[in-house]
Amino acid sequence: MIINNIKIFSQNIHKNKLLTNTILEAQKEFDVIFIQEPSWFLIHFIPSLLNKNREQLVGVPNHPNWIIFSRNSSSDHNSPRVILYINIRLLQLCFSKRKDIFNHRNISCISFFNNSSIYFLVNIYSDSSQTALKYLKDTEANINNILVITGDFNIRDNSWNSSFLHHSIHSDLLTDITNSMNLCISKSTNYILTRYLDNQEDSNLTINLLFL
Repeated sequence: MIINNIKIFSQNIHKNKLLTNTILEAQKEFDVIFIQEPSWFLIHFIPSLLNKNREQLVGVPNHPNWIIFSRNSSSDHNSPRVILYINIRLLQLCFSKRKDIFNHRNISCISFFNNSSIYFLVNIYSDSSQTALKYLKDTEANINNILVITGDFNIRDNSWNSSFLHHSIHSDLLTDITNSMNLCISKSTNYILTRYLDNQEDSNLTINLLFL
């Protein structure tokens, strides 16, 4: 199986289980779904040799049309903040989690084969402390053929938000990282915001970015 393009959907769902289920059902024409801040919930308790009170089995919303790629989670306190869903029609491309490259709860890297070459997709949630970006800066990963890095970077900057007047030092860090991977930011042909706030006193944001 060889494909010439990949349709990607990306969204921070703020731990909203219903929203995740809606996306999985409604966005079947996409090939890959990147989710930031997924909804982890207790499925049931399972027997354990180490804990007489049994262990918690924690999971995320599932759907028969999608395969989940994520780090394991034992509780909401250490749960991954990024997951990917791969459409089952692409299973022949041999997708694989790559913790050997990036081992961080806020970064999800998967590889796949296409036309005898290996490619990578990376999903990132960078919190207010920018722990994911700091990890990437300190990690000397020998990786080529990254097609996409996308996610919620929590960085307000006038480079991608014209209504915001200031420059962030975190955007310099992000640019250094993506430049080292030969990636450039992709800007929408129509200016759009990516987060709309309930509080009318705060301005809406552009913090979800795509690098190609």
